[in-house]
Amino acid sequence: MTQTLELLNHRTGTMRSIRGIVRTMKTMSAINALPYEQAAQAIESYRNTVLDGFHSFLRRNGALPLEPEQGAVPVIIVFGSDHGLCGNYNEILAAVVAQAVEKPQAAKVICVGAQMEDAVTGLNILTEATLLPPATSDGLGRLAGSLITRLDGIRRASGSGVIAVSLVFMQRIEHGQQAPVLQGLLPLDPDLIGALAKLPWTSRSLPQFSLPPDQLFAALIRSYLFTDLFRAAAEALVTENAARLARMQQAEQSIDEQLEELTAETRSVRQSEITTELLDVIIGFEALNNRNRRKKGIVRVTRHGRD
Repeated sequence: MTQTLELLNHRTGTMRSIRGIVRTMKTMSAINALPYEQAAQAIESYRNTVLDGFHSFLRRNGALPLEPEQGAVPVIIVFGSDHGLCGNYNEILAAVVAQAVEKPQAAKVICVGAQMEDAVTGLNILTEATLLPPATSDGLGRLAGSLITRLDGIRRASGSGVIAVSLVFMQRIEHGQQAPVLQGLLPLDPDLIGALAKLPWTSRSLPQFSLPPDQLFAALIRSYLFTDLFRAAAEALVTENAARLARMQQAEQSIDEQLEELTAETRSVRQSEITTELLDVIIGFEALNNRNRRKKGIVRVTRHGRD
């Protein structure tokens, strides 16, 4: 259907406005991802310090009993998005949660992000609580602390006093891609503890502690939970912004293609209108010339008649 020049100009202006919004969103996604990536790198140093604490604790007190306790309440913490424009980001994570939950009625699911809650609820999985992701990297510590408080509340409310915690979040992989991750948090990874127990003690001084072993172990567990929750939240926010950046780049490319089509169509319509106007001028000019010629012919005939 042929469109008028006015309508094409209006559509072009609208597409350019949308392109400006998309470009702004793309820039914001690229800027927002950097502080979370730096936070994820920074927490690694603290995590290594916590692992050194576990190493010294094991060196002093011996190996830990890592047999899974019976009656542990399963808890899944899923880190999703609180905003849209990132494709099927939350739906992929919700599918992983559905696979991990063997008995939906018994599992406690904690969502980070309102969009994530909608995706999980859409699979008929009830949520224990929903937390909002931090607006800046400064809020990562507060989010991790809130999650630890909720985990402690679930543990106290459970009959056995034991919980099994898993984390679900998006993680970066090779070639700039993303993949969902299901990571066990509690009980402690036997491979990790076994590797720390076998690690040789390089210092000539043996570790000494002022706290009782049970209090020290509880403090180490809490610090370990904090580092892994902090790191998972930071990684989730990095991948969320990366997913939104990729969608905005695709949208920008699509808009550019549509703008090229509109520009070409606008030029074609403008050329057609110019050609039509020129033809009208030429036809009018020819009609005027024919009229003048007819008048001159009549004048000549009249003069010859009088002569």
